[in-house]
Amino acid sequence: MLWIKSFHVFFVVTWFAGLFYLPRLFVYHALTDDNTGSERFKVMQRKLYYGIMTPSAVLALALGSWLWLGYGFSGNWLHAKLLLTLVLIAYHIWCGKILLDFKLDRNKKTHTWYRWFNEFPVLILLSVVILVVVKPF
Repeated sequence: MLWIKSFHVFFVVTWFAGLFYLPRLFVYHALTDDNTGSERFKVMQRKLYYGIMTPSAVLALALGSWLWLGYGFSGNWLHAKLLLTLVLIAYHIWCGKILLDFKLDRNKKTHTWYRWFNEFPVLILLSVVILVVVKPF
């Protein structure tokens, strides 16, 4: 099970790397006013979302489920972690919707909005780490 846990942590880290970087690309894309730059950001965003983030999310979730079944974790800390995981999945899907908006050139949000949007996964990550390590309840 330690191998499963190791790969779970690895894919959580790669998923979060994408969740931190993709909204940063949205910031830069929202600031871009030339077609060449915009097309470059579209390619970068698509490759990050579909090539790294989504596969990492699927593997992190699958391996996390395997750990849950294997160890039989229980407790309120786990319920809170699972709830935050669902929130993170929703955030990931929201990023996909934003990606589509940029792809179709219908983004209406400012770079400032994306800067704030970019901070949300930090709060989720901090909360999940505290829940898993400290198990406060």
